[in-house]
Amino acid sequence: MAAKQPPPLMKKHSQTDLVSRLKTRKILGVGGEDDDGEVHRSKISQVLGNEIKFAVREPLGLRVWQLVSAIMFSGVAIMALAFPDQLFDAIFEEEAVSSKTPIRLYGGALLSIALIMWNALYTAEKAIIRWSLLAEACYFAVQFLVTTVSLAESSRIATGAVLLLVSRALFILISIYYYYQVGRRPKKV
Repeated sequence: MAAKQPPPLMKKHSQTDLVSRLKTRKILGVGGEDDDGEVHRSKISQVLGNEIKFAVREPLGLRVWQLVSAIMFSGVAIMALAFPDQLFDAIFEEEAVSSKTPIRLYGGALLSIALIMWNALYTAEKAIIRWSLLAEACYFAVQFLVTTVSLAESSRIATGAVLLLVSRALFILISIYYYYQVGRRPKKV
């Protein structure tokens, strides 16, 4: 009896067969788009996540604006705490302050906001950066309204207060601009 020869091995050409490769990738769950439009190259990137989509696309000048804001808040806070009379006089051009306590409380609140600004400067998280910019814009808006009402009640226009109003309006616009720029979705390439 002659030993039967096994049939020749058939080489599978799945590497070159495009349909077979697509079916394999579909079964593995790679190569398709997810809900955000991301195309995963491997199962590992799906499991671990793609950290590129969590990165913040920083607009030009954002970190400089954050640094300027932190310095500005800190400086005014220290001035309000240490020299309340001079701060009030610089803004409203009046020498007499009935009480230093409200100005020092204002300095304490500003110092708290300054701490938030300093911490936001060193973070890369989009939500923290946006919340700090929104808090800054809200602060400037409230300060703008309060200064406007104070000037209207006193019926006296001080040069320092007008300069403060103009600068606060500019700061509101800059903060809101960066708030929306940080919140924009990055364009797909």
